[in-house]
Amino acid sequence: LPRQQGSRTAGGTLDLAALLPEDRAWYGYEGSLTTPPCTEGVAWSVLRGAVSVSADQVRAFTELFPLSARPVQPLGGRSVTLNR
Repeated sequence: LPRQQGSRTAGGTLDLAALLPEDRAWYGYEGSLTTPPCTEGVAWSVLRGAVSVSADQVRAFTELFPLSARPVQPLGGRSVTLNR
């Protein structure tokens, strides 16, 4: 993570596959952006498998990005599909 909001860190090689869970199945559903007015159509893809982070990593992230735009929303009749 950058040291402060808006700053950048030096580049390098990053293996993004190493950050993903072994189970690459994912859920898909139609929703909206997480910021008001929350009306734009977005096709969400969410991995089924969880990735663990430490309390220190969560704390570092929330120090840089303290605002959560909105709480989790109800399903509201949308379908959720599991893709493998």
